[in-house]
Formats: sequence, structure tokens, C-alpha cells
Amino acid sequence: MASLYQRFGGGLATIFIALVVLWLAGMVLAPNLMMVDYALRPNLPPAQIGGPNDVYSLDNILYLANESVHRSIFFKTIWASALVAFITFLVCYPIAFWLAQRATMGQAAVAILALTIPFWINEVLRTLAWYIILAFRGPLNALLLNIGVIDAPVRWNGDGGVLAGMVYAYILFMLFPIYNSIESLEKSQIEAARDLGASTWRIHWRVVMPHAKAGIATGCVFTFMLAAGSYVAPALLGAPGSRWFTEIIYNWFFEGGDWNRGAAYALVLLVLCLFVVLATLKIARVNLTDVAK
Repeated sequence: MASLYQRFGGGLATIFIALVVLWLAGMVLAPNLMMVDYALRPNLPPAQIGGPNDVYSLDNILYLANESVHRSIFFKTIWASALVAFITFLVCYPIAFWLAQRATMGQAAVAILALTIPFWINEVLRTLAWYIILAFRGPLNALLLNIGVIDAPVRWNGDGGVLAGMVYAYILFMLFPIYNSIESLEKSQIEAARDLGASTWRIHWRVVMPHAKAGIATGCVFTFMLAAGSYVAPALLGAPGSRWFTEIIYNWFFEGGDWNRGAAYALVLLVLCLFVVLATLKIARVNLTDVAK
């Protein structure tokens, strides 16, 4: 705070701080407080709002606890989001290590450019591209049929398609934090471990991963939160039996017309996601300051 005033002066620094406070209050705090207010109030006709029946209660949240189908979809969304984070880590870690420790500057620049260019396209269009790839008569089935891997087309849309689409959609949120962490690791430490007889697996487990734990935790947090709150991938790549919890929230708001119950569902998802994230950071022994970096 003091450095901000020293750099920009009192007037300009005060304007910057006021804009930040206004942004946090108007775009972060106020919507969440409104969501809590909606979640704790009943869904009433306009004429009854503010009347004797308009009281705070936990009925909307308890409805989720008593609705077995919605409850199972809720927990499925949580563990599936964790699975998305884990698969994304498995995909990104070797790439991040190669970029940070093995690739030349030219190779790294080309690889990063190749990874980022597809993300200049809107997420909906990228997900539709996956829909085409995984379609019953799409190129994936055509390729597998031509090389003899399968005898008949397979319906890839469903849980598998949603996982594939999410891993692709959020790969950069895992890749860059891990890459930034591994890049700061001195190559001499890896060489010293190898000289002492450590295997490749042991080098990664005892040297690289502990050094990059802040980046790994950051990537897992970002990926998990984005997957748990995703709507586009489940809506386009899912099947009737692979519903995501965000689809139920969407239905409450825009099809069922019950904003109060939709807000309650969203609040439960937010609270549990925050709990999972904080537990993950605690287990990894990483604080929020490291994630913010």
C-alpha cells in the first residue's frame, strides 16, 4: 500500500484503490451476498415478497440433501472435477518439465505458441469442435474403424466426452503454473541427484515435484474450480445419463424459474469447492499467497 502511494502519489493511488474496492464490492461481494439472500428465502409470488411467509430458512438447501438424484449428481460433479484435475496434471507435467528443463528457447517458443493459438477461439466453438470429433459418425470413429481398432462406431459423448473436453479446455491453467515453478529449478540439482544414483522416478518425486508443489497446487485449484463450475462442456458433450450439477443449477434458474433453489444449489457448490480447495492446499502445505503468485 505504501509503495503504491510512493510510486503514484496520493491522488492517483487513492483513485486506484477506490476502483479496486468498487470492483470487489460491486462484482464480487454484492453478487455473492445476493446469492446467499436468495438461497435462504422461499420462492414466492411477487405479491407475497416481504410478507409473513418471506422468512429466512434452510429449506432450499435441505431440499438438495433430501433429493437423492440431485445429491448423487452433486457428488459425482465433485469427484469428476477432481478426476479432471488429476488427468490434466498427468498430461501437463511431462510437457511442463520438458519446456522448463529440456527444450531450447526456440522449441519452447514454438510449443507454447502451438498450445495457446487454439485458445484464441471461443470456448463454445472449441467444445463444438470436440463434439464433432467425438460424434457417432465423426473423424475419431472413422479413424478407429479404418485401422481396425473397433468394429462399429462408438458413442463417445457422455462422461468420457465431458472429461476429454474439460481436460483440453483447462490444460493451460495447469500447464503454465507448473512450468513457471519448474523453470526456477536449477538444473544442477537434477544433475546432482542423478550423479548420486537416483532414478528418473525418484528425481521427479524427491526433487522436481517438491520444488514445483506451489505450481502443482495452483494448477489443481484452478482446474478443479473451473471443472466444477463448467456448463458448456457438460451441456454439449454430455449424454442424458451424464448430467453435471451446473446443468441442474441452470435448469432451476432458466427453466424451472426457481431462482431461490438455484441460488441454494450454487451456494452449496461454492462452499464445498472452497472446502476442497483449502483442504488440498493444506495437504500440499501451500498457502494462498503461493497460489496468488
